[in-house]
Amino acid sequence: MTSTFFTPDLPAQDPIRVALVDDQQLVRAGFRMVIDSQPDLQVTVEAGDGLQALRLLADHPVDVVLMDVRMPHLDGLSATAQLTAAAAEGHHVPRVIVLTTFDLDEYVLEAIRSGASGFLLKDAPPEEMLAAIRTVHSGDAVIAPSSTRRLLEHLVVALPAEQLVDTGAQEQISSLTEREREVLVLMARGRSNNEIASDLFVAEATVKTHVGRILAKLGARDRVQAVVTAYETGLVRPGA
Repeated sequence: MTSTFFTPDLPAQDPIRVALVDDQQLVRAGFRMVIDSQPDLQVTVEAGDGLQALRLLADHPVDVVLMDVRMPHLDGLSATAQLTAAAAEGHHVPRVIVLTTFDLDEYVLEAIRSGASGFLLKDAPPEEMLAAIRTVHSGDAVIAPSSTRRLLEHLVVALPAEQLVDTGAQEQISSLTEREREVLVLMARGRSNNEIASDLFVAEATVKTHVGRILAKLGARDRVQAVVTAYETGLVRPGA
């Protein structure tokens, strides 16, 4: 099984701790088999609903949570919001990847606003799931355009116009320099730091500096949060 998936050649270090939150035991079992096949990843928590997840995560910190949306007792959106709220109290907050079926979960964007760091389609290939976990854990990696951008665009189109008006967010966007806006637009298009550097004819280190300033000015935890703001304020248009 291990040989089926790409295993990165990484230096010895503690594995990324992963929590699986899904009410379907077979889904969790399949995800666990794939994740535990990797030397740098380890499933340390499993939960069948959001309420159980919050209870377990309070005593068993993890790095990344794969969170289903539709679950009994407490859904994934509410659980994500509660997890993120703990950051204000100084608690460890894992990065959350929302599991979705794309055509049904129009309100997954609410989870992203609350602090989730990405999307994963439930029928995504195993390699994409593994890449998503590592991408989200790294914090400053590229947003995978194969799923996240497509779903963001779908969800933003589905939002009523009045929900796209946010004076605070508009002011944050206005605080960006012209170059920072250019970088943010390219981030929203799924470009990596290296690709952005090539597009703008600057050093990759310069791009990293711009990204850091963008996140600080927008109050964003990571690139996905910043890109959501770009879509919601109209800086980036779906399909543009």
